[in-house]
Amino acid sequence: MTASLAAPHRFQLAERDGPRLTLRAESGARVDLFVLEPQIIRVVVAPNGALNLPRTWSIAPGEPDVAPEGRDRFDVTGFSHPAFTLIETEARLVIETSLLRLTVELKGFACKWEMRLAQGWRTIAKDRPTQAYNLGFWDEKAHHYLVLNAGEKFFGLGERSGDMDRAGRRFRLNNVDAMGYSAATSDPLYKHIPFYITLSQDAAFGIFYDTYADCTFDFGQERSNYHGRYRSFVAETGDLDYYVIAGPSVAETTRRFTWLTGRPAFTPRWGLGYSGSTMSYTDAPDAQARMAEFLAACEAHDILCDSFHLSSGYTSIGPRRYVFHWNRDKFPDPAGFVASYADAGVRLVPNIKPVLLGDHPLFDEVQAQGLFVADSQGRPVWTQFWDGIGAYLDFTNPDTQAWWKTQVTKCLLDYGVAGTWNDNNEFEIVSPQARAAMFGAPQPAREVKPLQTLLMMRASAQAQAEHAPQVRPYLVSRAGVAGMQRYVQTWSGDNATSWETLRFNLKMGLGLALSGVSNSGHDIGGFAGPAPDAELLVRWVAAGVFLPRFSIHSWNDDGTANEPWMHPEATPAVRELIRLRYRLMPYLYDLVWRHHRDFAPITRPTFHDFPEDPRCLAENDDMLLGPNLLVPLVVEPGQTAREVYLPAGCGWANAWTGARYAGGTTVTLPAPWDRPPLLAREGCAVPLNLADQHFAARADARGFWVFAHAGKGRFEAACFEDDGERADGAHGGWRLAVSSTATEIALEVVRTGPSPPKDPGLTLLLPGETRSIRVTGARTISDQVAADGRRLVLDVDG
Repeated sequence: MTASLAAPHRFQLAERDGPRLTLRAESGARVDLFVLEPQIIRVVVAPNGALNLPRTWSIAPGEPDVAPEGRDRFDVTGFSHPAFTLIETEARLVIETSLLRLTVELKGFACKWEMRLAQGWRTIAKDRPTQAYNLGFWDEKAHHYLVLNAGEKFFGLGERSGDMDRAGRRFRLNNVDAMGYSAATSDPLYKHIPFYITLSQDAAFGIFYDTYADCTFDFGQERSNYHGRYRSFVAETGDLDYYVIAGPSVAETTRRFTWLTGRPAFTPRWGLGYSGSTMSYTDAPDAQARMAEFLAACEAHDILCDSFHLSSGYTSIGPRRYVFHWNRDKFPDPAGFVASYADAGVRLVPNIKPVLLGDHPLFDEVQAQGLFVADSQGRPVWTQFWDGIGAYLDFTNPDTQAWWKTQVTKCLLDYGVAGTWNDNNEFEIVSPQARAAMFGAPQPAREVKPLQTLLMMRASAQAQAEHAPQVRPYLVSRAGVAGMQRYVQTWSGDNATSWETLRFNLKMGLGLALSGVSNSGHDIGGFAGPAPDAELLVRWVAAGVFLPRFSIHSWNDDGTANEPWMHPEATPAVRELIRLRYRLMPYLYDLVWRHHRDFAPITRPTFHDFPEDPRCLAENDDMLLGPNLLVPLVVEPGQTAREVYLPAGCGWANAWTGARYAGGTTVTLPAPWDRPPLLAREGCAVPLNLADQHFAARADARGFWVFAHAGKGRFEAACFEDDGERADGAHGGWRLAVSSTATEIALEVVRTGPSPPKDPGLTLLLPGETRSIRVTGARTISDQVAADGRRLVLDVDG
C-alpha cells in the first residue's frame, strides 16, 4: 500500500492572503480557498502542489472579455472580497460569509456547505466521506465526489439531451460534431459548460468546474458498495478548480454564474430577425443564382427576413470546403453578390471553419508560419475533416489569431458581409502528440480543446470590431464553452428532423439558458434527415419565433431546402408566424439588452420565475419568454388545442383575447397553425412593433400589449430603444406606469434616456379590456376596438 493510501492527508492552514486561504499537507498537496463574494467560495485542489494550467479564459466577473493571454488563476480582481469569519481548530476550518458557510475537515480534506435561508443555516451539500478528492490515490485525473441526497434535482451543463432534470443520468463533456443527434438521448454534444444547479427543497446552488478537459458528470447512475450514494465529476486531465455559488433560487444562481463568466454580448437587433440558410443553395453549381432566387421568393411570398447564413459551399473546390476561398464558378462576383443582398436589406453571415485541408491553397503558407496544432517537431497533426484530412489552426498562438483576423477581414468583411458563422469548431483533437502553443507554454492540445473554440470566436469578434468599430459585432458559433456568451449567438447544432427533436430541443435551449448562454435557438424544421411535412414545419416555426435565434436551416436527405414556402398549404401560416416574430421584436431586443445588462436569461423554464410552485418542476413543454410571456408549445402531431398549467403566484391573460385565468389552474387553449397559444402575466406590458411590414417595406411603430391587473394593482414597464446596432451606447426608451381598479385604468407614459425615441406616437393594445382609461403624459388620439382588441393611440409629450 502506498503512503498516500495508508493514511489520509492531514492539512493545516499555512497562509492567508486577503480572500485566499492556503492549506498544505506534508505530502505536498495544496488546497486554496477563495472567499470571492458573499455567495461565491472557490476551491482549488492541487495534489502535487502546483497547477497544470495556471490561467483561465472563462472567468470574467461582469466583464466583456479577458486579457489575450488569459487570467491568472490566483487573480482575485473583479470580486468584492467580502468580510468573513474564520474559525480554526485542530480538526477543521469554518469559513462564514453572510450567505455561505464552508466547513473543512482537515484530516483527509472534506467540505460541507451551508446556505443561510430565512429559517437559518441549511446544509446544501457535503463531500463524500470516503475519498472525495483524488489526492494521489488513483490516477492523474481530477475527481470530486459529493453525497447524493434523495429528491435532489440537477439542471444545467449547457445543451444536454433529454429531460431538464439530469438526476440519474451520466454526461460526457467532449465537444463533438454530432450531426443528426437524438435530442432525447445523444451524448456528448457540441458545448462544454461544466456548470450545474442543484435544487433541493427550496434551496438552489451551483457548482462550476473551471476546466477545459474532457470530463464526466454522474448524477447517481453509478453506484458503489463502499461509498454510499454519490454524484461525481471527473476530468481526464488538469486541475480541480471549482466555484460554489449559493442561490438561494435557481434564478439568482443562474444570474451569478452568468456574471462570473462574463457579460453577454449585446448583439445587433437584426440578429434577432428571420435568418435563411440551407446547404443546398451554396452546394449548387449555380449558387449565386439560387441565392438570388431566395430573395425573389421572400418578396413574392412577402416573408420578412433580416439575414442569410451562407453555408460553406461558397468555399468549395470540387466537393470539399476551403475556408477563405471564394468559388468563382459559383460566385463569379462576390462583392456584387454581397451588395445585392445588402440592397435587399438582408445581411450575409458566411460560414468559416478552423481547419485547412491538406491541399488548401494557403496550407503551405500557414505551415511555414507555424500556425497549426502540431507535434513536438512542429509538424501539423492531421485530423479527419469533412471529405478529407487537414490540420486545425492553433488559436493559442497569437500569430494564428492575427492571421485569422486578416483573412476574415480581407476575404469577407471587405466584401461587405455583416457577420461570421463560426462552424465545425469542436476541435476534435485526439492525438497525444498534438501540442497547443498556449501563449509560449506548450501543452497537450487535447487538454484545451474548448479553449480553442473560445479563442476562435473571440478572434472573429475582434476582426469585426476592428473593421467596423462603429457597430456591434454579430457572430454565431456552433460549439462553445463557459464564457461564450461574451461573443456570440449560438444554436443547438445539426439536429434531426422529428417531433422528438422539436420537443427536446426546447429543453436543450432552456438548459443552455440556465448555464449562462441564453441568446440561442435551433435549426427550424430540422437539419438532417427527411424534409419536414407541413405540420411539423409550422409547429417548429411557431416555436422558433419565440427564441432569440430564429433560423430555418437544413441539409435534407432528398436535396431539398427547408424554406418558408416549401409547403404551399402552410405558407400563409408561416408568413403570419414570422410577422408575429417581427411584432415581438422590441420585446426580444429588450430582453437581449437585459441579458447583457443584468445577466438575466432570455428564455426560462417556468420554475425559474415560480420557485414556490412545485408543479412547475414537473417535466413540461412550456417556456417563459422573459418574465412576461408564457409560451406553451405544440410538440405533438395532430393537435388543435393545448392544455397548459398556469404557474401559481399571479393571474394570467390570453394574449390574443384578454381572457383572464387564475394561476395554479390548468386551461385548454385553441392552437391553430397561425396563432399559437400565448399567455401574458397579469400586470405587465410587452413592447411591440405594430407597423405594417413587408419584405420590401420595413417600418417601426412602437406599441405595447398592456395587461393591467383585473382588480386593484400597479406595475411599471420599460423598453430599451436605440438604432439597433450602434456601438456608442446612445439610447433611450419608454416607461409606462399602470394603476388599476375594478372600474378604471390609469396610465402614465414617458419617453426616457439621453436619446429618447424621436417618434412621439405610441399605440397601446388592451385585449378584452372594457374599463375606463385615464392617461397622463400623452394626448389620446383615438380609443377604439379593433381586430386585435382595444387600441389606444397616443401622442406622447417630449
